[in-house]
Amino acid sequence: MTNRKTTKAAIGAAATIGSAAIAAGLLYAGRRFRKKPDEKASPGTVPSGEPPETD
Repeated sequence: MTNRKTTKAAIGAAATIGSAAIAAGLLYAGRRFRKKPDEKASPGTVPSGEPPETD
């Protein structure tokens, strides 16, 4: 009987780990497709948006 309980526990653990791996993969794939392309700043602009100071 102990062998059957161990086998069932191992199957349950494998199913849980497999489900978590599939869920993580779907979340990662969804995040990649939702990601918007970064807008590049035009050359010569200050990252903070403030006007640059000249000497």
